[in-house]
Amino acid sequence: MQAKKADAAAKVSAMDINAIMARIPHRYPMLMIDRVIDIVPGVSATGIKNVTANEPFFQGHFPTRPIMPGVLIVEAMAQTAGTVVVDYMLGTNGSNDLVYFMTIENARFRHPVVPGDTLQLRVKKLRERGNVWRFSGEAYVGEQLCAEATYTAMLVRGDAVGATPGAA
Repeated sequence: MQAKKADAAAKVSAMDINAIMARIPHRYPMLMIDRVIDIVPGVSATGIKNVTANEPFFQGHFPTRPIMPGVLIVEAMAQTAGTVVVDYMLGTNGSNDLVYFMTIENARFRHPVVPGDTLQLRVKKLRERGNVWRFSGEAYVGEQLCAEATYTAMLVRGDAVGATPGAA
């Protein structure tokens, strides 16, 4: 496994939308990141979300003053972390795998994110134990901190999704 991690760690420093979709299963309208940059394999990265007025959630949140829902900002942070984990552990073979939230802690929403903003999602690994990873994330527009959270997630391999626990 260490050789596989080393191979994965050596190959990517940035990801476009196609590279992201090769690593995580999310698709429109739930794919919340457009690019991933500043990748330190298995450790940290910065996700980029270009927030546009065409986002489906703006139709109801709020029609007269659109604001990106905080839970979707946390989801975008988690997707950024998911690309880091899958790329590090599996390379580009992760689009059938799932990453499940286990905890979200200390979430704080400090400034609204609106259409036209470019959201920078800075994530950093705090701990890794097998297929369970803990990250801290901060969301910025420019130098303005908009949201932050600590979260734990579990990587579930695609061949195990839907399997009966304990079944061989």
